[in-house]
Amino acid sequence: MKAGASAAEAVVREGNEFSTVVRLGQVETLKESGAKVMGVRVFMGKRAANTYTSDLSSSGLDQMVASAVALARITSEDEFSGLPEKEQLGAIDGDLDLYHRDVYSLSNEDRIDYARRCEKAATSGDSRIANSEGGSFDAADGRKIFANSLGFVGEYRRSYCSVSAVPVAKDEQGNMQRDFWYSVARSIKLLEEPEKVGKIAAQRTLRRLGARKAKTAKVPVIFDPLVARSLLEHIAEAVNGDSVYRGASFLAGKLGEKVAGENITVVDDGTLKGGFGTSPFDGEGIATRRTVVIEKGELKSYLLNTYTAKKLKLATTGNASRGLAGTPGIGVGNFFLQPGNRAPEQMIGDVKEGLYVTELMGFGVNLVTGDFSRGASGLWISGGQLSYPVEEITVAGNLKDMLFNISEIANDLEFRGAVACPTLRIDGLTVAGE
Repeated sequence: MKAGASAAEAVVREGNEFSTVVRLGQVETLKESGAKVMGVRVFMGKRAANTYTSDLSSSGLDQMVASAVALARITSEDEFSGLPEKEQLGAIDGDLDLYHRDVYSLSNEDRIDYARRCEKAATSGDSRIANSEGGSFDAADGRKIFANSLGFVGEYRRSYCSVSAVPVAKDEQGNMQRDFWYSVARSIKLLEEPEKVGKIAAQRTLRRLGARKAKTAKVPVIFDPLVARSLLEHIAEAVNGDSVYRGASFLAGKLGEKVAGENITVVDDGTLKGGFGTSPFDGEGIATRRTVVIEKGELKSYLLNTYTAKKLKLATTGNASRGLAGTPGIGVGNFFLQPGNRAPEQMIGDVKEGLYVTELMGFGVNLVTGDFSRGASGLWISGGQLSYPVEEITVAGNLKDMLFNISEIANDLEFRGAVACPTLRIDGLTVAGE
């Protein structure tokens, strides 16, 4: 501000990361790092510029500020540029259970042992699993401090740890299949035992052996939670304010309209205790909140930061996400589809002939038109049972129709990231194979 800026904001991040991969019992990679970096965004009226640095000495900060101010003087004006209104600023009070010291309490030997135990459990239970892409253990913690010239100052800390395994199985003909499983948590105490994770990874891999193509048909398709999550991510992209104001979303201009079936309620909640998408404030210093995006099929809200809210003549939803460089983007809090009442096994039992999808591949989604076509693999359902594995197939439809054709939602909502979705059954999709 002393250098002539009309407004400014700054963010400081510091953190530590650890990662190791053990393959066939031997340490293949081990990485450990720490960083402390700072970024600043300055405004000259409706002109703005960003700079960042990892040199936090006085001279380093002086150079960063001087560069930002010089750049802001020569950038183009944008009438929607600027900080939020002062009265919009704030943060959630209280402990959101985002940080646990125990994530960094293990020695390197114990961390490697987690990865080794997970891989061993994945590879030792069946002779058909004789290879592996590794067992891994990751840990990270971080701290963020954010301030702006309107008087807002806030900070929070986060921690994260995970364990995973990727076994490779081979059948009698020499055909190989791979799959994975993982556990992720804010605290070591909440992490699943590596032996349990490894066994599930093995089960998921073995059930893929003997996979073949399915015949082309229009059948009910059931998406397991990890795959269903990717469908929900497409919805998050479609309600992203950037996509909406650019007209690059099939949901643009649909506020207040029915865009899905009555059974569909989608929520973004950045306030959930311990959530992977939780924070006390967003990337602009606005308190995070719970936003109902779709309620009983009706589109209630987009996800917005200050800039896109101004563009669309709406109010920010507290979804600004900010790195060190560039203008704030839009991110989700904890974005999820509200679950139903029945178990996935009951849903599968109702299907005479259909497909249970465990993996989607490729990027065949057009958010403007809603067209959806992606490679898939999974298990064929026959007589209400998972009968045999299938691969090299394509699942196609249109997201506009798919949102109305979700005929059932299971009760197995579980957060393994910021986006979570239960098992889904969608009717009317085309499965292309032989």
